[in-house]
Amino acid sequence: MAKIDVSLLMFPMLLICLTNCNTVRVEARHILETSLPEVPELPKPELPPLPKVELPPFPEIPNLPKPEFPELPKPELPPFPHLPDVLPKPTLPTIPTLPKDITPPETTNTP
Repeated sequence: MAKIDVSLLMFPMLLICLTNCNTVRVEARHILETSLPEVPELPKPELPPLPKVELPPFPEIPNLPKPEFPELPKPELPPFPHLPDVLPKPTLPTIPTLPKDITPPETTNTP
């Protein structure tokens, strides 16, 4: 089987890329330096006047009589409950205290 060296293919491809970059730059500079041809102004067309549109008169709405509703009875609310001005303070349970003559157990640090 024939073995093709990769470096033999890379060198011509590199040359092609470098020459294409240079021509693109030259073409871009050439476009920037050229001036565009002057375009003659076209005359503005005259539009015909539009006819004035007349709207029909607004129709009159007849006055409607106000409806009469029957009177509803007012509901009676129950009286608001009365709270005393000064509320008694709640009593909290007492916390038992430990006697002072109790000693904690001794701990030993033995390995």
